[in-house]
This record gives sequence, C-alpha cells and structure tokens, in this order.
Amino acid sequence: MEYDVITVGHGLAGLVAASELADAGKKVLLLDQEPASNIGGQAWWSFGGLFLVDSPEQRRMGIKDSHELAWQDWLGTAGFDRMSDEDEWGYQWAKAYVEFAAGEKRDWLRSLGVRFFPVVGWAERGGSLADGHGNSVPRFHIVWGTGPGIVKPFAEKVRQGITDGLIHYLPRHRVTDFVMENGMVTGVRGEKLVPDDRERGEKTSREVERLFEVHAGAVLMTSGGIGGNHELVRKNWPERLGRPPARMLSGVPAYVDGHLLGAAEKAGGRLVNRDRMWHYTEGIKNYEPVWPNHGIRILPGPSPLWFDAEGQRFGAPNFPGFDTLSTLGAIGKSGYDYSWFVLTKKMIEKEFALSGSEQNPDLTGKSIRMIMSRVLPGAPEPVEKFMKWGEDFVVARTLPELVDGMNDLVGEERIFLEEVERQIRARDREIDNKFAKDLQVMAIRSARASMGDKLVRVAPPHRILDPAAGPLIAVRLNIVSRKTLGGLQTNLSGQVMGADGEPVPGLYAAGEAAGFGGGGVHGYRSLEGTFLGGCLFSGRQAGRALGWK
Repeated sequence: MEYDVITVGHGLAGLVAASELADAGKKVLLLDQEPASNIGGQAWWSFGGLFLVDSPEQRRMGIKDSHELAWQDWLGTAGFDRMSDEDEWGYQWAKAYVEFAAGEKRDWLRSLGVRFFPVVGWAERGGSLADGHGNSVPRFHIVWGTGPGIVKPFAEKVRQGITDGLIHYLPRHRVTDFVMENGMVTGVRGEKLVPDDRERGEKTSREVERLFEVHAGAVLMTSGGIGGNHELVRKNWPERLGRPPARMLSGVPAYVDGHLLGAAEKAGGRLVNRDRMWHYTEGIKNYEPVWPNHGIRILPGPSPLWFDAEGQRFGAPNFPGFDTLSTLGAIGKSGYDYSWFVLTKKMIEKEFALSGSEQNPDLTGKSIRMIMSRVLPGAPEPVEKFMKWGEDFVVARTLPELVDGMNDLVGEERIFLEEVERQIRARDREIDNKFAKDLQVMAIRSARASMGDKLVRVAPPHRILDPAAGPLIAVRLNIVSRKTLGGLQTNLSGQVMGADGEPVPGLYAAGEAAGFGGGGVHGYRSLEGTFLGGCLFSGRQAGRALGWK
C-alpha cells in the first residue's frame, strides 16, 4: 500500500490529524510503539479540561469573557521574549489558538459529540497585575467523560478510516529515525516490537522482533514530549527554577521519553525553547501505580496554607492554584524537592480534586448520581482513599501531633511547632472580618464571588485551628513531571522549520512534540486547559494542511 502521510504517534494530536487526513481522502499509515490498548496516549489519562473563551457555560454562570481579555491573559502568561528567534512561530500559533478558542473550537467539538460539565473551573488564577500571569476569569471547561470523552470521537473516526481502507494502523512499531532522500524526509525506519498485552499505561517491552522501513509523501511527528524521561528533564532544567529535583514523580507513562526529538533534529528540524517546561508542584505518590514512579496531581482550591520543607509559608503569588511556575521556582530555590499543604477536613471536603480520568469516576463515567454525592459531607471517594492509603498524608487532631507526623514522615525534625503555629494563628486572625491584609485570605473571598467556586470549589473562610473544622491534615507535595513547553519549531501548517528558517521538506509535527504549536505556543507558562486544546488545534492544522496538499 502506498501512503500519502505517515503519522507517528497515536495520541490525541495524531488521532486528530489522521482523521482529518482520512476525511480528505488521503491514505495514512498510523504508527506507535505502544499496544493498541494505549490509543489516545496521555489525553486518555487527563482530567479533560479545555480552555474556551466566552462560552455558553461561562455566560450561564455570569462570567464575562472576551477574546481581548483572553489574549491579554495569554500574553501576560506566556512572557514571549525571543520574538525574532525561538518565539517567532510560537507567538503566531498563540494568536491563532486564542482566536480558535474564542471562535469555532466549541462548535467543532460539539459537532463531534463532545459535551461539557456545566460548572467552569478557575485554574491558574495568577496573583499579580491585570496584565500579568493568570486567567482573569474561569475558563477551565471539563469534558463530560474527561480524557476518554475527548479521545473517543477521534478514535472512532480513525477506526472508520481503517474500515474504509484509508488508514493503516500499526501499533508496536517504534520509529527511531527518518528516511532522507535529497534533503527531503520520505519515510521512517524503526523497530517492530514483540506483542505485549499489558494494560493501558503500564511499561511495555522493548524487545525487537524485526526492523522496518516505510515511505510516504510526508511524515507527521506526534510522538509527545519528555516528561517520562527524568534524565532529559533534569538536563533541560533552567537555572531560574532552582536546582533540578533529585526526587521527582512521573505524571506521564514511561513511553513519554522524547526519543524521536533527537532524530528530528538529525533530519534538520529545529528544536527550540528546551528550557521551558511545565511540571506540577502538588504531586502525591499513587498508592496503586500504573506506570513507574506514578504521581497524581492534586487540583487544590485556594484555601490550604502552603509551607516549604522547613515550615515557612510561601508568599504571593505562591498560593494553591495561582502560579505553578512561580511556586516551582520557589520550591527549587528552597533547597528541597518537596513542600507541604496544611489544611482542615472542612477544606479538603470541598477543595481537593485529583487530576486524571481514573481519579474522577463520576465525571469519566458520566454519572449524575455520583456527581451529586460531591455535595454530601466527606471528601470525594478518591481523595478519601489517598488519605487512608497514600504515603504523603498526615491526619491529626492537634497541631503538635500534626507537626510530629510531618517530621516522622521525612525522618528528620525540619519543622518546628512554635514557628508553624505562629504563622497559622496570624492567618487565622485575618478571618474575623470580611476584609483582610493577608493576600491569600483576600483571594479566597474573591474566589467565592464566582458562582462555580462558591458552589463546588471553595470552602467558606474559617480558622484552621478551629476544632470544629478538623481534624487537621498535612500533605507532602512532590514535584510531578508533566509537559514539555518547547519543541520542534513549526509554521502554521505544521511544517517543521530548519535552522535556516525554511521548512524541512516532508517533515511535519504537532502536539507536544511541536510545543503544542510553533515550538512553544505557551511561552513560559500555561493558562491550563491548553494542552489538550493544543493537541486538538495543532493536529487539526497539520492534518488539514497535508490533506489540502
């Protein structure tokens, strides 16, 4: 069979691109190193959050949003400062993506059967000036069905393409290199791996059955980033974020290893913004790991107090859910690889969610009955399980018992009761009035002015040392590796750019491998809900460009 395009990677960007190509009548070879059980890649494991602007869901909640406000937030968050070089195409992709998010994105997804949970979340709140980092308003739209819900329509379209004879799907084919002829990418070569029936996400065998080589008119690389390769993460770790963590959890499966990025460079592609990455600071070790060193991210409300490893409270903007990158840098410069939340049972019941489709069975399973149980007393069941079996939780009736438990957990007396108590009591005194000088208390009251936060996300302000709000809870927070913000520089058609500023003939990229577009659509920071969206948009752009070609 002759192919028009080889797509390397069966994650969300690859599925979107392959379905667009099939819609255009092109013949596609879809390859991936993992078994077919992993179709959808990282997107399947996600919480399913998407960045939308001025949506009906926002308007129903009284949220006033606009393209102008979203673009202001994007620029303040991205901090593009390499405009004539590495940010040249990332900026153009950002402009196009925000227009997409404020325009046809929602209607396009709804035409494919995608629906959204009615309460819009407020991620990356910022904590600085109006033109600085963060979302000015809630924009985090959760797909009804979470990650599997966003993967489903595109996986179905690919299966239809297979039935129609337009898509040939070969899992367990690990691409290691690109075939070059007269300066043009004309195919790929690699290793056919032995069959492996492990469950989704589990680390699979790399035993080689045979070698292969295939050719096509173009190759589209959608093979992801480097989050599962901690050696490469540390190598690219920027000095501005402090020292790279010696201990780090993995928020992605082991196959997210970036092995094909070097091959793309060898073929002439330009890899830019290597120092920009997005790792989470609220990681807990999974008591039932699927992949090696499996970490789960807490999605916190704004109320928990955040302390460094020695018990010193972080200041603005390093509050829960406000500025991921700033907090990552503060932890890195603290000299330790971890930090602490201190909160109450009353807070955890309303403010703790866990990222991931498997940690949200109500939303993933589209169960109204289970969702309604979230308003009942008690933390959500997945959170309760981590409190019971997770190694990072300490629960105590009194503050002295809590501090003892925190020190016992790390095996060293690093936190002193008197200092922690002083800081908590100082914060608690700010609760008595509806106004305060403590910026975190001010932020909590501001958040509760948002209907969604008040209903399901932010607990009423209360004293942490109030026994009626207890017991007290401490959570050791680990760094969790996640996303590559840099990548292969691409133009708006998804063509990979070379060092000379011209496209590498025959080579395209989309998704995380391309920095979600242009080699870095996010700049330095993300507004959240933009990783799945970046895969959707860049995969669609590349697929349509190749389909037209």
